[in-house]
Amino acid sequence: MKKIILLLIIFAGHLTALSQQDPQYTQYMYNQSIINPAYATTDSGIVNLGFMHRSQWSSAVGAPKTYNLFAHTPLSEKIEVGLSVITDNIGDGVLKENNIYADFAYVLKLNDTQKLSLGLKAGFTSFNTSFDDFRFPEDDPIRGIITNDEAFNTLNNTFPNFGVGAFYFTDTYYVGLSAPNFLQSKHLKEKQGLNSIGGEEIHFFLTGGYVYEINEIVKLKPAIMAKAVKGSPIVLDTSLNILFNNRFEGGLAYRIDDSVSAMFNVKATNTLRIGYAFDYTTSNLGNFNSGTHEIMVLFDLDLMGLKQGYDKSPRFF
Repeated sequence: MKKIILLLIIFAGHLTALSQQDPQYTQYMYNQSIINPAYATTDSGIVNLGFMHRSQWSSAVGAPKTYNLFAHTPLSEKIEVGLSVITDNIGDGVLKENNIYADFAYVLKLNDTQKLSLGLKAGFTSFNTSFDDFRFPEDDPIRGIITNDEAFNTLNNTFPNFGVGAFYFTDTYYVGLSAPNFLQSKHLKEKQGLNSIGGEEIHFFLTGGYVYEINEIVKLKPAIMAKAVKGSPIVLDTSLNILFNNRFEGGLAYRIDDSVSAMFNVKATNTLRIGYAFDYTTSNLGNFNSGTHEIMVLFDLDLMGLKQGYDKSPRFF
């Protein structure tokens, strides 16, 4: 029964009021191009590839599953481009959203150590619903609204969108500000007091991180991300990782009024990093699930053989 209640929260809990349409990530510091088109590495000749899978609220029926694939590379000292594909699946196919976006960033060199990147993101979102095989409890008031309305049962629409961002960075710290989806859209209409499911609101992200070198072997990496969207409290993520020998990294994170997390990643080779994070839900939703799992794979495709052998200039974010 608890699992059914959670599923009703996901679908019938007025998602526009919750305003959490954009996928959430614990290892956000490693896929910043997803939320900020201005993210830049200036790694000449390197294509940065990444994959993330997030299984949220594990063991809950119909809980969200998110997959994303992203790539970006500098074309010159001033221009960096990227591509991202994100799939968000709720209810085992009942609600499915696909996002395909291209990024363009222009990097300004402020001095020898400081750079400011300005970025644009453009693409489209396809939104699909299928309630045909979904069963609400007989006495649920929402059951009649959805099952008797063809507009709610099946929807297949595509919406264009664009985003903007800024990313200020040095070799040891960064600050980013972005709005990856700048256009508002309503995917499902309002009927009989039920708010639109899947209405897209503008999300604003503020990120920051710092690499503090204790010695040549140990580095501390605090990071923060704040997300703001209309109709919802600000979501604040804080984390602290320890990097050992530029290869092994682990730490803890806290999302205010939501979860605590543990994460770990390892640089398996000079070009491959693999990571895992687990979230323990501290809100009331913790009664309905057994936590969230997130897997990350990062790969640097070295087009010019620049990273063969010892990495003289490792990238920390």
